[in-house]
Amino acid sequence: MNSFTRSIDLLQREMNVTNLRYQVTANNLTNIEVPNYKRQIVNFESELKRAFDSEEIAKNSFHLTTTDPRHIQINVPYDYRKVEPRRVTDWVSTVKNNGNNVDAETEANNIVQLQMQYRLLTQLTNFEFEQVNTAMKK
Repeated sequence: MNSFTRSIDLLQREMNVTNLRYQVTANNLTNIEVPNYKRQIVNFESELKRAFDSEEIAKNSFHLTTTDPRHIQINVPYDYRKVEPRRVTDWVSTVKNNGNNVDAETEANNIVQLQMQYRLLTQLTNFEFEQVNTAMKK
C-alpha cells in the first residue's frame, strides 16, 4: 500500500473515530442527570499504536517460512485496518451523590476539542489531495 493510500485511509478512520467520540460525548451530556449513569469514552489510538509497533517488530525480526496453513507463525504483524474503536465505560469514578460520573464542563470541553480535531483532519485530507493535484499538473 503506498503512502498516499495509507495516509488517506488513516485520516478517514480517525475522522470516523472522532465522529463516534462526538456521539459518545453527546450521549454523556444527555445522561448527565440520570442516576448511576457512567460516562463512556472511546479507545482507539492505543490499539492502533500496538498494530504499528507489531509492523515494526515484524519488519526487523527473523522470519520463518511456513508451507502449511496449520504451521505456527511468529512475528506476524497486526493489520491496522482491523483495529476498531471501543467504547469504554468508567465504572470506577463517581462525581455526584446520585452515582453519576459525568462532569458537564469536561464533556463540553471534549466537544470543542473534537470539533477542532475534526476540522484539522479535514484540512489534512484536503492537503493530501492538493499534493496529488499539484503532482498531476506538473
